[in-house]
Amino acid sequence: MMDADDDPAERKMQFLFALRSKGITDNRVLDAMERIDRGPFIRGYFADRAYEDMPLPIACGQTISQPSVVGLMTQALKLTGRDKVLEVGTGSGYQAAILSLLARRVYTVDRHRRLVQEAMQIFSALDLTNITALTADGSFGLPDQAPFDRILVTAAAEDPPGPLLAQLKVGGIMVVPVGQSDTVQRLIRVTRLERGFDYDELRPVRFVPLIEGLGRDTA
Repeated sequence: MMDADDDPAERKMQFLFALRSKGITDNRVLDAMERIDRGPFIRGYFADRAYEDMPLPIACGQTISQPSVVGLMTQALKLTGRDKVLEVGTGSGYQAAILSLLARRVYTVDRHRRLVQEAMQIFSALDLTNITALTADGSFGLPDQAPFDRILVTAAAEDPPGPLLAQLKVGGIMVVPVGQSDTVQRLIRVTRLERGFDYDELRPVRFVPLIEGLGRDTA
């Protein structure tokens, strides 16, 4: 007799139920998270915990966020399907893959070349052709591709980075964790207005810090 934990359909149903219970109500986001299997984005010792709602370590001292936080951040972007999105902090590539199903074009940058290369391999295997992954210092955004309809930052800054705010279209939305330590962080949604910005505090979170410069593997 198959245990429920070994039944892929049952495991997926439990996964989606857990997302709904954490406040993810956007059906498009839920559908994207059902279609993108988290498994391939986690390698090694923690691979068997891919379907648990918890952050997990990945290469280069980084983490893959817990699925409920990925879902809440994606939902907070209010994607329309026509958006050009910048993600700062590719990490495993899981968040970018989900965004790719909900946006017209996704640009994702990371300071670690290894993470970008490994993520690109998964994007190719999944035939996600609307993602451009680059090794770059994400704290400065991607001026050559700006402006963006949406910006998602997956590392915590003391304040929403000025260069990223400048690359946001009027009417555009940026979601970013803000906090001066890894114990006191808030997820903020920033909407660019004709004059100035509107700030909406969403929930407490915990992310790795946003660091300027490239990783050692790219030096």
